Amino acid sequence: MNKPLTIHHQDTLELNPDTHLPDLHQDTFSKTTQGFWMYLMTDSLLFATLFCAYAILHTETFDGPSAQDLFSLSTAFTETMILLLSSVTCGFSMMAALRNKKNQVLAWLGVSFLLGASFVAIELTEFTQLVQDGNSWQRSAFLSSFFTLVSTHGMHVSFGLLGMIVMAAQLFLLGVTATTFRRLITFSMFWHFLDLVWIFIFTFVYLMGVV
Repeated sequence: MNKPLTIHHQDTLELNPDTHLPDLHQDTFSKTTQGFWMYLMTDSLLFATLFCAYAILHTETFDGPSAQDLFSLSTAFTETMILLLSSVTCGFSMMAALRNKKNQVLAWLGVSFLLGASFVAIELTEFTQLVQDGNSWQRSAFLSSFFTLVSTHGMHVSFGLLGMIVMAAQLFLLGVTATTFRRLITFSMFWHFLDLVWIFIFTFVYLMGVV
């Protein structure tokens, strides 16, 4: 039988005495999640602005190639499936944390990291190919808006991967404590948010652009 979450003296997250699971309504936890939701709202405004810019500029090709000429729907679909699967494995890590199974949490985070890194690698390959073919962000307003929108999302994923490494190190050293669990919750919110943003990018940029 697994023990409930280990709580050190510096941790402030309380456990439900009946279920031995974290009390998500405890003040410190609530303030942390509320603050992170506010951050995600500001990030949503950033992406909304970039989507608006792309909507206005995607037809400004200046006689250059359009989305239909450049984008591979199969590649974008592969990226989508990889990112969706990484969200599933991230969810599995949360379930393992609730059961205080540190090794399983680390294992699922490792899978999520590999999937996220694969996503970034495919995106960089796509960007490199576009630039080598002479279709960089300097070619047209359409390509400038495309590179800005998609690379901003890719940068968020890259920072998420760095955060995953730091969090995995903390879990390895400290185990599943109230503090590491709280950080795992906020990371999961961030990762699912990026997944949602990418679905909009896939639909609005790639699918509508090609079809």
